Amino acid sequence: MAAPRKKTRDMTQGVIWKHLLAFALPLMVGNLFQQLYNTVDSIVVGQFVSKQALAAVGSTTSIINMLVGFFSGVSVGAGVIISQRFGAKDPEGVHKAVHTTVSLTLIIGAIGTVVGIFLAPIMLTLMKTPQDVFVEAKAYLQIYFGGISGLMLYNMGSGILRAVGDSRRPLYFLMFSSCVNIVLDLVFVLVFQMGVRGVALATIIAQFSSASLIYITLYRTNDVHRFQPSKLHIYPEMVKSIVRVGLPSGLQQALTSFSNVFVQSYINSFGTNCVAGWSCYHRIDQFILLPMQSISMASTTFVGQNMGNRNLERAEKGIRTAVTLSIVVTGTLITLVCIFCVPLIKIFNDDPAVLEYGRNFIRMISPFYLIICFNQIYAGALRGAGDAKTPMIIMLFSFVLFRQMYLAIGTQFPALNNPWFVGLGYPAGWAMCSTLQLLYFYKSKWRDRCRARWAAEDAAKAAVNA
Repeated sequence: MAAPRKKTRDMTQGVIWKHLLAFALPLMVGNLFQQLYNTVDSIVVGQFVSKQALAAVGSTTSIINMLVGFFSGVSVGAGVIISQRFGAKDPEGVHKAVHTTVSLTLIIGAIGTVVGIFLAPIMLTLMKTPQDVFVEAKAYLQIYFGGISGLMLYNMGSGILRAVGDSRRPLYFLMFSSCVNIVLDLVFVLVFQMGVRGVALATIIAQFSSASLIYITLYRTNDVHRFQPSKLHIYPEMVKSIVRVGLPSGLQQALTSFSNVFVQSYINSFGTNCVAGWSCYHRIDQFILLPMQSISMASTTFVGQNMGNRNLERAEKGIRTAVTLSIVVTGTLITLVCIFCVPLIKIFNDDPAVLEYGRNFIRMISPFYLIICFNQIYAGALRGAGDAKTPMIIMLFSFVLFRQMYLAIGTQFPALNNPWFVGLGYPAGWAMCSTLQLLYFYKSKWRDRCRARWAAEDAAKAAVNA
């Protein structure tokens, strides 16, 4: 009888580009289906309700990403610690990290629900949300955050599986839940006439379904990352390690999204048609970013395992390979999207004013996506090496401080106070971030610090054995 197929992936040996692709491809498809949650929401309300409903759902994206980004960043920290323990062949360390991660997720999910529901109307007001979309945007947000624990549990659980090299099963579960979301969207909107409330409810039901499948899988595995509810425990040393890596990433993502809330407020000031067109662009742009984000996540796991195995040279080869892959794939997607942008926008809404705004945003901003490849890959690689603080500082400066200065100063001039100047705030931040990330990676002494840490660990072990 054939041996059962191994579900984990040891990236400390073998062909680098094959590891990255084999890991990133199912992850990319999984992220594609995850993006379909809100994208399908936008399509359904844009086609079957109104452009105001489309604008309502689109105007909530930055707020959702702000809180979700924080919790996702913490999951990155958990994944790095688990991947390092897995690469170091430390089953007890993997066990402690897994159960600490799930315990933290339950607590974080409860906090996210309360904070999200409370902040929804306040943030929409600060964003200058048009009055004709405010009520429905508030309803969408509050229902969404009422069930955000499902999304948190899925992200953390899939992060555990990815940390040990299993990116396939999270994909299968996400495909299933995306199908659930699509069916429920249509049922709640077309049959029960629930509008934006219906698509929000469909989303949280689908998210809980994928989370349930993840934890059933973790419970039934016999490998080192098995989840046992009776052994839920918060291990202080693991919390410290997870927070050390995950908190900077979480704060960076949350504050970056918070900065995007203000960008959205500038867009909102130009009226419902502009908001709807920006929403169409933003939904499409998320799909262009998926490959590089997936390759970045693959590089985090790759670097984490190889740093756990103390193979710095192999880790750096993986980083260079990841950059090349992301540039090739992203460049191809940019070309296709620029050519077919109009039919893509019509999937969401065919109002002429909305089409005009969406087309201009896409063709103006998308060529700059090649710049993002560098900051995404190098930031992910540094997190995998255990240095999450510096990418956080660089991204906060570039995406929050620098971008807000760009907008605050530039829009004071009447000739620049328009949607196009606001939209170009994104490429300006990307360029600054990539430049600083590259300078840090090649000019700093982070490699020496890794070697010093390994030497200290060896000395400590030798002292214990003595």
